[in-house]
Amino acid sequence: MKILVTGGAGFIGSHIADAYLSEGHQVVIIDNLITGQEKNINPLAKFYKLDIRERELRKILVDESPDVVSHQAAQVDIRRSVQDPCYDADVNITGGLNLFEGSIEAKVKHIIFASTGGAIYGEQNSFPASELHSLNPLSPYGISKLSIEKYLAYYKEVYNLTYTILRYGNVYGPRQNPKGEAGVIAIFCEQMLRGKTPIINGDGKQTRDYIYVKDVVESNLLALKNYQESASNQIFNVGTSIETDVITIFKSLQKLLKSSFPQTHGVAKAGEQRRSVLDISKTKEKLSWQPKVDLLAGLKETLDFYLNQQTLVSES
Repeated sequence: MKILVTGGAGFIGSHIADAYLSEGHQVVIIDNLITGQEKNINPLAKFYKLDIRERELRKILVDESPDVVSHQAAQVDIRRSVQDPCYDADVNITGGLNLFEGSIEAKVKHIIFASTGGAIYGEQNSFPASELHSLNPLSPYGISKLSIEKYLAYYKEVYNLTYTILRYGNVYGPRQNPKGEAGVIAIFCEQMLRGKTPIINGDGKQTRDYIYVKDVVESNLLALKNYQESASNQIFNVGTSIETDVITIFKSLQKLLKSSFPQTHGVAKAGEQRRSVLDISKTKEKLSWQPKVDLLAGLKETLDFYLNQQTLVSES
């Protein structure tokens, strides 16, 4: 099968592209390399340096004629979306529509879409949140992801373009850029390995559902495998159903590093969501998926990756 992966040079997309290739599929990668990195691109994949908003994307889709599109590309920085909602909408909504229009022209069979479980539900009224939880995103980023979910339902209804929506929790792991839009784990790892004391925003009791990137990749493999059956036109949470606060992340990294950084708190970020955790019962049942990597094991692999990156830099 031929699969086109948008954002295939990025943190999550590159891991997904690798996994599809290892399963024997042909992979075409689209990435503008603004946040993605060329070193993440698997040499077995065909690569186009292109922004998903560009009209040329439609021609590439028609020329390549992929069976399935895995849409991982996005503006993912929640804080930037708050500062510049127009840019967020341009990339995430306009770029998504450009991709879907090209997919119709290219007769793509199915779209796998990376949505958000962390931002789409807003402040939860039940814990963990199932896919049926009310959708009250508090950020332009969450709103743009919800918009694309609604557009996918439209394209299914009008053009019979089927889809699978995967609502990710807070994904972490190797290749996550500790700069820019990175999550707290990547930021803390990089700072602690450099001997810097990380700053915990507010009281550090804000929680998230942290999911290791390998488990996210597995959900994408199963979505592809079942795209004509149990995954067709379905929405799935991809998380652990475990709430973890920032202080726990900080202390876990301390333990793994055998270090003693002071627990330093800064000002709370205005409008930051307090709690987030996902119900993954449906994903377990319909996709036969469940997370396999516990937090400490995932943190250790992530730390090892950043430590190796620092070693390579110091040796070059």
